[in-house]
Amino acid sequence: MNTSAVPSPRPLCIALVAGEASGDTLGAGLIRALKERHPDAEFIGIGGPRMQAEGLITQVPMERLAVMGLVEVLGRLRELLRIRRELVSFLQQRHPDVFIGIDAPDFTLGVERRLREVGIPTVHYVSPSVWAWRKKRVLGIRQSTDLMLTLFPFEEQVYREHDVAVRCVGHTLADRIPLRPDRSGARQTLGLSESATVVALLPGSRNGELRKLGLLFLQTAHWCLQRNPDLQFVLPCANPERRQQMEAILAESDLQLPLTLLDGQAHEALAACDAVLIASGTATLEAMLFKRPMVVAYRMAPLTFRILKRLVKVGHVALPNLLAGREVAPEFLQDDATPEAMGQALLARLGPTPEREQTEAVFLELHQMLRRDADHTAAAAILELLQRKGRLA
Repeated sequence: MNTSAVPSPRPLCIALVAGEASGDTLGAGLIRALKERHPDAEFIGIGGPRMQAEGLITQVPMERLAVMGLVEVLGRLRELLRIRRELVSFLQQRHPDVFIGIDAPDFTLGVERRLREVGIPTVHYVSPSVWAWRKKRVLGIRQSTDLMLTLFPFEEQVYREHDVAVRCVGHTLADRIPLRPDRSGARQTLGLSESATVVALLPGSRNGELRKLGLLFLQTAHWCLQRNPDLQFVLPCANPERRQQMEAILAESDLQLPLTLLDGQAHEALAACDAVLIASGTATLEAMLFKRPMVVAYRMAPLTFRILKRLVKVGHVALPNLLAGREVAPEFLQDDATPEAMGQALLARLGPTPEREQTEAVFLELHQMLRRDADHTAAAAILELLQRKGRLA
């Protein structure tokens, strides 16, 4: 792709909002790709440390948007509405050339609608799960969004059916993560023996996820250790706050585990481990890209779970299962997520087996499908939109 700078009569002003770590990763890659074409562009909005490192000027800390669940958001609703109201007012005054909402649809789609009403082109990056529940949301998306950028090919059809401009761009992590991860190199980086049996624990990157899953994951590790005393565990912490939270949970649990808490280094942990116990979400996609057998778990507020159980129309929640069209990673949700059940599934995935080889082959095929040079493909689609809207020469 030609990355030479395109002369512009004035610098582009590009607004972006990401609500959590996965969106921060996507946003950072997108900013880098846009800067290759427009190095003098200005980036404003809300983002995390990765986007800020690429030059984004953030209005509030990204973590203020990171809320899990339907019921849980009620306690933060007043603050979230205030942040959105102030952001919309700020962006309407600045009138950026484009607004890009990265995931966080309950927050960003409302911003997109208000900005589109005043003539600002809007892009939504990462499709909401309209194919799984609340399919009528597509009608609201059509009113809010000039362009939908999806990560997965199967998502495009539902937007085309409703005349929403859509482009599948793949996933930036599929481009960055090698098809054959360096297990030995990752173990050396983390100080792990080549012969050790290592299980990675990824209970989530948000406060609420650790509150619901942190102790459960430690209890599952202890259950496994009682049956295989040679196990070692690693647990990446998304940031210093989550590490402090996890240390408190570990201390209160009074469990003695051969556990290493890591500062970040989630990719090293996934490359190094033999299997992973993981919270449902974007991290399951990362585990898939590292070709690691996984056991997926999630817990949420009981009322949230009951509501979602009635609304969700698909048989799986984990991304690898949705992409494969069948269960390649066992899922344990709500009351089914017990140390014994998850521990049994985890131990069954350690060591070489025909099932493990089949799982790795499926993950490799899915990885190749998602490699589409996502950062540059998304940037090109956005710049094409700006040309159509007369924002670029």
